[in-house]
This record gives sequence, C-alpha cells and structure tokens, in this order.
Amino acid sequence: MKQPLLRAALVAALAIHSLAAAPLKVYLMAGQSNMQGFCSVKTFPQIEADPVTKPIYEKMVNPDGTPRVIENVWISTSGCTKDESPGQLTTGYGGGRKGGNIGPELTFGIYMQEHVKEPILLIKTAWGGKSLCRDFRPPSAGIHPTHVKALEELRKENKDTAELEKEYVEGHGKYYRMMIAHAQAVLADLRKGYPAYDAAQGYELKGFVWFQGENDFGGDSYPNAGKPGGFDEYTRLLACLIRDVRKDLKAPEMNAVIGVLGFNGELETERYRQIEPKHIPWLREFRKAMAAPADMPEFKGQVAAVTTEEFWEPRLEELQGRWKQVKAKSGELRGQGLSKGAQKAAMDEYLKTVYNPEEWKLMETGVSNACYHYLGSAKIMSRIGKAFAEAMIKLEDK
Repeated sequence: MKQPLLRAALVAALAIHSLAAAPLKVYLMAGQSNMQGFCSVKTFPQIEADPVTKPIYEKMVNPDGTPRVIENVWISTSGCTKDESPGQLTTGYGGGRKGGNIGPELTFGIYMQEHVKEPILLIKTAWGGKSLCRDFRPPSAGIHPTHVKALEELRKENKDTAELEKEYVEGHGKYYRMMIAHAQAVLADLRKGYPAYDAAQGYELKGFVWFQGENDFGGDSYPNAGKPGGFDEYTRLLACLIRDVRKDLKAPEMNAVIGVLGFNGELETERYRQIEPKHIPWLREFRKAMAAPADMPEFKGQVAAVTTEEFWEPRLEELQGRWKQVKAKSGELRGQGLSKGAQKAAMDEYLKTVYNPEEWKLMETGVSNACYHYLGSAKIMSRIGKAFAEAMIKLEDK
C-alpha cells in the first residue's frame, strides 16, 4: 500500500474508533397523536416544490426520491406502529402501519445528527388522544382536583378513603408510567436499540421533546379555559412532567423542548379556519400556557418552547375544509341506490365543481389527514421536527 493511502486508512480507522467510543447520544420524544405523526410520504412532493423547504426534502430522500435511511440514527418506538421493532431512522416510524407516515422524529434525527456528528438513538413514546391532565399526569402533580374534592367530602363523613385514593392514583398517569417504562427498558438493553453500542462507551440522555396538547386544550379539566390564566394548571403539570422525567430517568440536567400546539396557524388574520371562532381565545391562552415553563427561572437555559403555528399552511386548511362537501355528496349518492360505477362517475364530476385541477393536485400531494393532525402534511411536520432540533441544539450550545 502506498504511504499516502496508508495514512488515509489510519486516519479513517481512528475516526471510526472515535465515533464508536463517544457516548451514545439519546433523546426521548413523547406526546400524543402529533408526536406519533400522521403525515404520509405521499405529501413529500410539496416539500420539494417549495424552494424554501426543498433543502429539507433533499435530506429526507435519496437522489432517486426514495426515503433515505439515516445511518447513524436509530429509533425505538412505543405506541406508534404495529411493528415496534427498533431500526435505523427512516420513514414509517409515524402513527399507523409501519411504512407510510412520519412524525417530527425524521427531521429531528437528521438535523441533530448533523450537529452532534455522532451516533444518536431516539426513544419515541406516543399514544393518540391522551391528556397531560389525566393520562400523562406526572407523579409529583398529585391527585386531580376533582378527586381531591371527592376525598374531602368523604373525610368529612369520617369514611376510609385509602382504597379510593389508590384507585385515583392508579387511574391517572398510566401513560406517563408507560413512557418511563419503555425508556428504561431501552436504556437497560441499548444494543437492542442501537446494535453497535458498546457498554464501554456509555450513553448520555441529552434531551426530551414534548409534543402534545389537543386533549388538554378542549378538555373539561380547565374550568376557566379561554380566559387569561385559564390554563395555568397545564403549565404547572408540564413543569412537573419535566422534573419527573429528569428524576425517573436519572438525568437531572436534561434539556427539554416543548412543541407548542400550532394547528390552525396564527390566530389574528381574518381567513377561513376549521376551528370554531369561539375556541380561538382558548387556543391563544393554551399556547401561552404551553410555552410558559421555558420562562421559569428553574428551567432557564434548559427548556425551550417551539411555536409550531408558524409552519401552518392556510391554503391547505381551506382546501381540506371543502372535503366536507365531498363527503356529504358521497353519502347522498349512496342513498340513491346507484351502482358503484355510477356513483364513481357522479363523484368524479362533482369533484370538478369543488376543486379545480390545480387545487385537486395540491390536495392529493399536500394533505393526508385531519386539521388537528397538521393536515397530515409532511411539509408542515418536517419543518416542525427541524425546529425541534434547532431549539435543542441552541440549548446544548449554551
């Protein structure tokens, strides 16, 4: 072997050894349906079509347009897909059947790996339709206020409340406990999640990303929702969550990024919205409550809030809103006793009255789910994941 080639080989070998010897960087991602992610790969063309987002698209796919496998990022999930086996990060680790959807994990992993330039393991735990107030209720938050009142009434009657207290405690925080249990199981057997792991290298639990809120925003646990301070209890619960996750995973200085609920976009412009006008003040106050822990003195420099409404696509929201007309027409045609062929022909003609060709193409390549799932738009979700990574990087660089 020629001397320059030998030197190059030695440099490469040392680089590989250095990469393997570095502590494995681990990030926990948790939440409900939007952390699961219901953005279909069929919406990727909209990322490519916009010059602003095309650079993101190019990191998500191979030159031939097929989904890229991120070699130095592995992921282990719970609550997202039927096949929960860990693997290298790519598409298909979103909600539903493996292979078709993404959440924020894809671009978060891509941009975090580019920053740390070392192996990364993502642990993603997410279950749809779950609240922080009940399902993810952290241990230090205590019993739900309605249960506190119920117990107080029983105590006034000198009744034994021990069994009921136990029932209340066990009935809340189930998904918090499942999240912690999954993370602990992965950390206890890291070679299962990241096959190249060497116990000698160790690991660092670097960050926690929380993306949730729909089921608290409209819930009955906040009696003054929509009024200033009406969601202060959510802020308290979220602060308890960050403290408890740090404690239970033995990572007292772990950074945290909060994804602030952003469906329906900004709330000031007069335009079509799928949200009811009476709920706009609710959403405005809820967003403030979600972001508030980042301003708490105890979390200074360790917690950041990402406002996801800035990535919203109002035009897609309006187009998706028209789909109600299509569904109504479909039901009407089914009730007429027409053959399937006749129904399809009639629907094809009706669609032309709802969408022009350009609008229909945008619907087909830009929308794959409901408004509260960020329209199933990978263009929206890819930017959210990137923003989570950028926020985490800023925290790490402080």
